[in-house]
Amino acid sequence: MAEIIIRNLRKEFGAFTAVQDSSFTIGDGEFFMLLGPSGCGKTTTLRMIAGLELPTAGEIFIDGEEVSQKPASQRDIAFVFQMFALYPHMNVRRNISYPLVSQGLPPAQVKTKVAEVARILGIESILDKPVGGLSGGDRQRVALGRAIVRDPKAFMMDEPLGALDAEFREHMSEELRALHDRMGATTVYVTHDQLEAMQMGDKIVVMNHGVVEQFGVPQDIYDHPATLFVADFIGSPSMNFLRYDGAVRAGDTTVSLGGVTMRTPEIQADAAPGPRVFGVRPEHVRLTDSGAYRGKIEASEYLGTTQIITLSSSCGSLKARVPSGQVAKLGEVVGLEFNPATISIFDEITGRALRSAANARVLHG
Repeated sequence: MAEIIIRNLRKEFGAFTAVQDSSFTIGDGEFFMLLGPSGCGKTTTLRMIAGLELPTAGEIFIDGEEVSQKPASQRDIAFVFQMFALYPHMNVRRNISYPLVSQGLPPAQVKTKVAEVARILGIESILDKPVGGLSGGDRQRVALGRAIVRDPKAFMMDEPLGALDAEFREHMSEELRALHDRMGATTVYVTHDQLEAMQMGDKIVVMNHGVVEQFGVPQDIYDHPATLFVADFIGSPSMNFLRYDGAVRAGDTTVSLGGVTMRTPEIQADAAPGPRVFGVRPEHVRLTDSGAYRGKIEASEYLGTTQIITLSSSCGSLKARVPSGQVAKLGEVVGLEFNPATISIFDEITGRALRSAANARVLHG
């Protein structure tokens, strides 16, 4: 297994910059997620780590060795693609054994390794079947087996569950995480699915337009988003944004939202006057009879144990996640209270979160 260090990584395709000066570290044995929307640069980053693309600038260290200009064959990396990329004329056994046969390993050793991998993945019963007749889940296991059998330094996975239906995708994501925990392998996994990233990852890099917006553990990224993009992209429903104008000074513990004073975590640095965004997660919004900040109930979505209430207010629309038994009448004007410790304040122009007592460690190390 191996630690992977990315320093100022950049990739240009002509006039288009796909990845802009990315830097982060993937710890030895981590399950690491590259998360973001289509076109954000996550797959290009993965391909540069694997050696399938060479960077325009920057450094890549794998197990202490600088490999940014080395071809994929010299990096000891295994790659799992979204569309399986199996050899259709070979059965399962031959697909899994192919990397070992290509390396010239003795047949007895190849047989032992293939049997071990098949046992780990639970595919002993299909070893002699052609891959063409297998289900999507079994074909994905075969693709994983072909990667695992080599004992590489790290695994690169480019949306490996993207071709599966939703129910089986959830099942396979649990299996994949359990497999990682058993093997302790360094894994870099690309996905656009924020639920998949939060469920599976030890660490997450959130990318947008080629830029690393935030890097950290799932809980910190959810609780303390570094930018408006991260706050909006992570969470279902996403964070509520209420817009207002005002100066922010170090030591402030309140803001004026629609003429109502709201408590916030202590601000730790001055910020010039300008448009601000008050951010709060739906689960941290409480409907009350007495709250000074008011909202009008526009819709209610029943989700079993909870319901999502959509409200309009003087500073923008917002959603509240409340118990399903709470009465919410359409058109009713109710008081709204927010958990002060969970509030994020953003500069609307830069999109960056302002440093506060709640997020200082996460945003600034």
